[in-house]
Amino acid sequence: MKTVLIYGDSNSHGTKPMLVAGESRRYAPGTPWPDVMAEALGPKVRVITEGLPGRTTVHDDPVEGGVRNGLAVLPAILHSHKPVDLMIIMLGTNDLKPRFTVSAYEIARSLERMIRAARAEGVHSADLLIAPPPVRETGVLTDVFAGAEARQTGMAGQIEAAAARIGCGFVNAGDHVTVSDTDGVHWEAEAHQSFGAAMARVVAGQLARIDG
Repeated sequence: MKTVLIYGDSNSHGTKPMLVAGESRRYAPGTPWPDVMAEALGPKVRVITEGLPGRTTVHDDPVEGGVRNGLAVLPAILHSHKPVDLMIIMLGTNDLKPRFTVSAYEIARSLERMIRAARAEGVHSADLLIAPPPVRETGVLTDVFAGAEARQTGMAGQIEAAAARIGCGFVNAGDHVTVSDTDGVHWEAEAHQSFGAAMARVVAGQLARIDG
Protein backbone atom coordinates (compact mmCIF):
# COMPACT_ATOMS: atom_id res chain seq x y z
CA MET A 1 0.00 0.00 0.00
CA LYS A 2 1.20 3.50 -0.88
CA THR A 3 0.85 6.42 1.52
CA VAL A 4 0.10 9.95 0.32
CA LEU A 5 0.21 12.84 2.79
CA ILE A 6 -1.63 16.05 1.94
CA TYR A 7 -0.43 19.04 3.95
CA GLY A 8 -2.61 22.08 3.51
CA ASP A 9 -5.01 24.65 4.88
CA SER A 10 -8.78 25.13 4.91
CA ASN A 11 -9.22 24.10 1.28
CA SER A 12 -7.72 20.70 2.07
CA HIS A 13 -9.66 20.59 5.34
CA GLY A 14 -12.87 21.05 3.35
CA THR A 15 -14.04 24.37 4.77
CA LYS A 16 -17.16 25.65 3.05
CA PRO A 17 -17.34 29.18 1.64
CA MET A 18 -18.05 31.51 4.55
CA LEU A 19 -21.28 33.43 4.91
CA VAL A 20 -20.01 34.99 8.14
CA ALA A 21 -16.33 35.72 8.76
CA GLY A 22 -14.81 33.25 11.19
CA GLU A 23 -17.56 30.65 10.95
CA SER A 24 -16.58 27.00 10.75
CA ARG A 25 -18.58 24.89 8.32
CA ARG A 26 -17.07 21.83 6.73
CA TYR A 27 -18.18 19.64 3.85
CA ALA A 28 -19.27 16.12 4.73
CA PRO A 29 -16.71 13.34 4.24
CA GLY A 30 -16.45 12.40 0.58
CA THR A 31 -16.80 15.94 -0.73
CA PRO A 32 -13.38 17.58 -0.03
CA TRP A 33 -10.91 17.11 -2.85
CA PRO A 34 -8.57 14.78 -0.88
CA ASP A 35 -11.52 12.41 -0.33
CA VAL A 36 -12.48 12.55 -4.00
CA MET A 37 -8.88 11.82 -4.94
CA ALA A 38 -8.64 8.93 -2.50
CA GLU A 39 -11.81 7.35 -3.84
CA ALA A 40 -10.51 7.55 -7.40
CA LEU A 41 -7.12 6.08 -6.48
CA GLY A 42 -8.67 3.07 -4.79
CA PRO A 43 -7.86 0.92 -1.76
CA LYS A 44 -4.18 0.40 -2.55
CA VAL A 45 -3.41 4.05 -1.78
CA ARG A 46 -3.82 5.46 1.72
CA VAL A 47 -4.49 9.21 1.62
CA ILE A 48 -3.85 11.13 4.84
CA THR A 49 -5.13 14.70 4.98
CA GLU A 50 -3.56 17.22 7.33
CA GLY A 51 -5.54 20.35 6.51
CA LEU A 52 -5.59 23.16 9.09
CA PRO A 53 -7.67 26.29 8.45
CA GLY A 54 -5.43 29.34 8.60
CA ARG A 55 -2.19 27.41 8.15
CA THR A 56 0.66 29.46 6.64
CA THR A 57 3.95 28.34 5.16
CA VAL A 58 6.44 29.62 7.75
CA HIS A 59 4.64 32.32 9.74
CA ASP A 60 3.23 32.37 13.26
CA ASP A 61 -0.17 34.07 13.23
CA PRO A 62 -0.42 36.87 15.83
CA VAL A 63 -4.16 37.28 15.25
CA GLU A 64 -5.63 33.78 14.95
CA GLY A 65 -3.03 32.12 17.18
CA GLY A 66 -2.71 28.37 17.34
CA VAL A 67 0.06 26.46 15.64
CA ARG A 68 -0.59 27.95 12.19
CA ASN A 69 3.09 27.88 11.14
CA GLY A 70 3.26 25.01 8.66
CA LEU A 71 7.01 24.61 8.83
CA ALA A 72 7.04 24.34 12.62
CA VAL A 73 4.95 21.17 12.84
CA LEU A 74 5.70 19.52 9.50
CA PRO A 75 8.51 17.27 10.83
CA ALA A 76 6.29 15.88 13.58
CA ILE A 77 3.46 15.21 11.14
CA LEU A 78 5.78 13.47 8.71
CA HIS A 79 7.16 11.22 11.42
CA SER A 80 3.70 10.41 12.75
CA HIS A 81 2.71 8.99 9.36
CA LYS A 82 6.02 7.56 8.14
CA PRO A 83 6.94 6.07 5.80
CA VAL A 84 5.33 8.42 3.29
CA ASP A 85 5.58 7.74 -0.44
CA LEU A 86 4.33 11.11 -1.66
CA MET A 87 3.98 14.37 0.26
CA ILE A 88 1.74 17.04 -1.25
CA ILE A 89 1.85 20.63 0.01
CA MET A 90 -0.79 23.19 -0.93
CA LEU A 91 -0.17 26.33 1.10
CA GLY A 92 0.34 30.03 0.45
CA THR A 93 -3.19 31.41 0.51
CA ASN A 94 -3.05 32.50 4.14
CA ASP A 95 0.36 34.09 3.62
CA LEU A 96 -1.50 36.64 1.48
CA LYS A 97 -3.20 38.19 4.53
CA PRO A 98 -1.93 41.76 4.97
CA ARG A 99 -0.43 41.11 8.40
CA PHE A 100 2.30 38.95 6.84
CA THR A 101 3.31 41.50 4.16
CA VAL A 102 5.08 38.99 1.92
CA SER A 103 5.38 38.81 -1.85
CA ALA A 104 4.58 35.97 -4.24
CA TYR A 105 8.30 35.34 -4.55
CA GLU A 106 8.69 35.06 -0.78
CA ILE A 107 5.78 32.64 -0.56
CA ALA A 108 7.41 30.44 -3.17
CA ARG A 109 10.73 30.57 -1.33
CA SER A 110 8.93 29.60 1.88
CA LEU A 111 7.46 26.55 0.17
CA GLU A 112 10.89 25.66 -1.14
CA ARG A 113 12.20 25.88 2.41
CA MET A 114 9.43 23.54 3.59
CA ILE A 115 10.32 20.92 0.99
CA ARG A 116 13.99 21.07 1.92
CA ALA A 117 13.17 20.74 5.62
CA ALA A 118 10.89 17.79 4.95
CA ARG A 119 13.53 16.02 2.91
CA ALA A 120 16.01 16.42 5.76
CA GLU A 121 13.76 14.19 7.89
CA GLY A 122 14.31 11.31 5.47
CA VAL A 123 10.86 9.76 5.78
CA HIS A 124 9.21 10.45 2.40
CA SER A 125 10.09 9.39 -1.13
CA ALA A 126 8.69 12.14 -3.35
CA ASP A 127 7.03 15.52 -3.07
CA LEU A 128 4.69 17.78 -4.99
CA LEU A 129 3.83 21.47 -4.65
CA ILE A 130 0.39 22.79 -5.54
CA ALA A 131 0.00 26.50 -6.27
CA PRO A 132 -3.37 27.47 -4.77
CA PRO A 133 -5.90 29.17 -7.03
CA PRO A 134 -5.93 32.97 -6.93
CA VAL A 135 -8.03 34.56 -4.19
CA ARG A 136 -10.49 37.36 -4.83
CA GLU A 137 -11.21 40.30 -2.55
CA THR A 138 -14.94 39.75 -2.24
CA GLY A 139 -17.56 38.75 0.30
CA VAL A 140 -17.04 38.43 4.03
CA LEU A 141 -13.27 37.89 3.76
CA THR A 142 -12.57 41.08 1.82
CA ASP A 143 -10.89 42.79 4.77
CA VAL A 144 -9.09 39.62 5.87
CA PHE A 145 -7.37 39.41 2.47
CA ALA A 146 -7.13 43.12 1.69
CA GLY A 147 -4.52 43.69 -1.02
CA ALA A 148 -4.12 39.97 -1.73
CA GLU A 149 -5.01 40.21 -5.39
CA ALA A 150 -2.04 42.47 -6.01
CA ARG A 151 0.37 40.52 -3.79
CA GLN A 152 -0.42 37.19 -5.45
CA THR A 153 0.52 38.40 -8.94
CA GLY A 154 2.76 35.78 -10.51
CA MET A 155 2.54 33.42 -7.54
CA ALA A 156 1.83 30.25 -9.53
CA GLY A 157 4.84 30.92 -11.73
CA GLN A 158 7.04 31.58 -8.73
CA ILE A 159 5.95 28.31 -7.08
CA GLU A 160 6.52 26.43 -10.34
CA ALA A 161 10.02 27.88 -10.51
CA ALA A 162 10.68 26.84 -6.90
CA ALA A 163 9.50 23.30 -7.69
CA ALA A 164 11.86 23.19 -10.67
CA ARG A 165 14.80 24.37 -8.56
CA ILE A 166 14.36 21.58 -6.04
CA GLY A 167 13.16 18.89 -8.43
CA CYS A 168 9.67 18.20 -7.12
CA GLY A 169 6.31 17.84 -8.83
CA PHE A 170 4.09 20.85 -9.50
CA VAL A 171 0.40 21.44 -10.10
CA ASN A 172 -1.30 24.79 -10.63
CA ALA A 173 -4.70 24.46 -8.97
CA GLY A 174 -5.82 27.58 -10.79
CA ASP A 175 -5.79 25.57 -14.02
CA HIS A 176 -8.59 23.43 -12.60
CA VAL A 177 -10.63 25.43 -10.07
CA THR A 178 -11.66 28.94 -9.08
CA VAL A 179 -12.58 30.23 -5.64
CA SER A 180 -16.18 30.81 -4.61
CA ASP A 181 -17.85 34.16 -5.25
CA THR A 182 -19.21 33.90 -1.70
CA ASP A 183 -15.96 34.65 0.12
CA GLY A 184 -13.24 34.72 -2.53
CA VAL A 185 -11.10 32.07 -0.82
CA HIS A 186 -12.88 28.76 -0.31
CA TRP A 187 -14.23 26.35 -2.91
CA GLU A 188 -17.69 25.23 -3.91
CA ALA A 189 -18.39 21.50 -3.80
CA GLU A 190 -18.11 21.21 -7.58
CA ALA A 191 -14.58 22.60 -7.48
CA HIS A 192 -13.57 19.98 -4.92
CA GLN A 193 -14.96 17.26 -7.17
CA SER A 194 -13.13 18.43 -10.28
CA PHE A 195 -9.85 19.06 -8.51
CA GLY A 196 -9.95 15.72 -6.70
CA ALA A 197 -10.42 13.94 -10.02
CA ALA A 198 -7.57 15.88 -11.62
CA MET A 199 -5.25 15.20 -8.69
CA ALA A 200 -6.01 11.48 -8.77
CA ARG A 201 -4.53 11.36 -12.26
CA VAL A 202 -1.47 13.36 -11.20
CA VAL A 203 -0.86 11.28 -8.09
CA ALA A 204 -1.26 7.99 -9.95
CA GLY A 205 1.50 9.13 -12.29
CA GLN A 206 3.73 10.24 -9.42
CA LEU A 207 3.32 6.91 -7.62
CA ALA A 208 4.06 4.99 -10.81
CA ARG A 209 7.34 6.86 -11.16
CA ILE A 210 8.25 5.96 -7.58
CA ASP A 211 7.70 2.30 -8.42
CA GLY A 212 9.69 2.67 -11.60
